Amino acid sequence: MKGHDCDIMFCDTMARRILPCLRAEMVCRLVQKRGISQSDAARRLGVSRAAVSQYMNRKRGDTSFELSPDLDILLDRWAEAVAGNGGTITLCDLCRCTRKRFPDLH
Repeated sequence: MKGHDCDIMFCDTMARRILPCLRAEMVCRLVQKRGISQSDAARRLGVSRAAVSQYMNRKRGDTSFELSPDLDILLDRWAEAVAGNGGTITLCDLCRCTRKRFPDLH
């Protein structure tokens, strides 16, 4: 893709290993900070209520790494978009930001 520094191996690893962590953090922000019920969060995300519960209880999405300030901002934007408060975010946005934080991830 012109103008993008995409690498399928990085994107694949990011989608399998990092995205679940980011989703867990985003779900917690939806429920705890924005007051959205777990059932509503599940409906908005197209996942089961049990999946949301597992994200909330940290049984899904290992959150052992520290978020960069840029990634923290993107997670807030993602939560805002899911909450229906406007804004957009793409997987590529998350991938590019993650690549800055973990340049050697494969």
